[in-house]
Amino acid sequence: MRYRDSPTVEVTERIETTPAAAWALVTDIELPTRHSPELQSVAWVGDADRVAVGNRFIGRNRHPRLGEWSTESVIVEVEDERRWVWQVTAGELPVATWGFEVDPGRDAVLVRQWGRLGSAPSGLSMVIAATPEKEARIIARRLAEWEAGIRANLAGIRAELGC
Repeated sequence: MRYRDSPTVEVTERIETTPAAAWALVTDIELPTRHSPELQSVAWVGDADRVAVGNRFIGRNRHPRLGEWSTESVIVEVEDERRWVWQVTAGELPVATWGFEVDPGRDAVLVRQWGRLGSAPSGLSMVIAATPEKEARIIARRLAEWEAGIRANLAGIRAELGC
């Protein structure tokens, strides 16, 4: 596994709710601050106040091994009540791309969250550069942390909906 290959992790859960109710939660940018241990706070940039292409938000993160840092994200894709995608940016390039998707069903929805590393260098790139022989293990560990955070978010959605 290589950083340059933009490895991805995703988790999908079936949740007994309506697409509108799921959409309301997945487009709440504060959702991960309530359920995932790494993202501590978020705030819209400028006049932005909702998920829309071009809107930006700042995230403040904390990790036991990586310390504290802030990121700026830009929303790059929105399909109402179905999918939204944002990129954590470093200049013009993404250091990570994240998305939520809601797939309606007869009596439930599938909610999917995913994250993809790269392509711009990030804090993780610096760790890999210091120990390049451990790149695959470093990435696997980071993706496992992301997966745990995603699972916490999806469990949080289920709990907030009373499912």
